[in-house]
Amino acid sequence: MRESDLYPAVKAHFERQGFTVKGEVGKADVVAMRGDDVVVVELKLGFTLALLHQVVDRLTLTEDVYVAVPRPKSAKALRANVKLCRRLGVGVITVRDRDGYLEVHATPGPYAARTSKKKTKALSKAFDRLNGDPNAGGATRHGIVTGYRQDALKCAAYLANAGAEKGAIVAKATGVPVATTIMRDNHYGWFKKVEKGVYALTKAGRKGLADWGDVV
Repeated sequence: MRESDLYPAVKAHFERQGFTVKGEVGKADVVAMRGDDVVVVELKLGFTLALLHQVVDRLTLTEDVYVAVPRPKSAKALRANVKLCRRLGVGVITVRDRDGYLEVHATPGPYAARTSKKKTKALSKAFDRLNGDPNAGGATRHGIVTGYRQDALKCAAYLANAGAEKGAIVAKATGVPVATTIMRDNHYGWFKKVEKGVYALTKAGRKGLADWGDVV
């Protein structure tokens, strides 16, 4: 599609609402007017940072500013961009290439983000689980350190010194209450089950300690 291919569907959409619509007015791609109501639409082939800068600038002309783009194949990407535009107070329109079907995904206006208590609690839990500040605002030489990895490293370090041991004993000795679950799930390949409830360290586990032991 070309940007101009978006225009007929956008023009028809606002004309059905009683607007008079004209293209390329001043700096705006599309301007629709109905009495004192003024709508500006920027036509683009995709979301870019430059586009967002542009539509924010158009908000000095009117509060009713839209972005119109071809409907993308990725629904996930579209949702993310719609969410961002809502935060900017900008509306979002997509036009389907094959038949010109127009859909309004967001209308212009103030947006108040709702805090998710569940997500905040999960973030707080992840924060508390980390020992110290192992990532220093970025990746370590082997990647990001999570609280889960630190707990696994504690279990690995204990087994490296004590040998095969029951999960309950490892949990008590390391202060990792989910030690048995971590060793049983074995996401990193560091542990092996030698008998019911008893785990030992693998060769990969010793390498993990060598790579990550400084962040325990």
